[in-house]
Amino acid sequence: MTNQHVTRNSDGTWNVLGAGNSKVTKIHQTQAEARKHAIEIAKNQKSEVIVHGRDNKIRERNSYGNDPNPPKG
Repeated sequence: MTNQHVTRNSDGTWNVLGAGNSKVTKIHQTQAEARKHAIEIAKNQKSEVIVHGRDNKIRERNSYGNDPNPPKG
């Protein structure tokens, strides 16, 4: 179960990178493509997707199967 990060490269492409991995899983042309790919992996692994913005700050975080703080009610 590895959380998936979506991060931006200096050339404007977007990475999908498993937490703790030194090698990028895949490079995409758009953030939307990278996000979609990261969600597929996270659903399989029951982990989280963490999307970073252009400034590299976290702008979105979603759990797919292993939410430590699920909504109440």
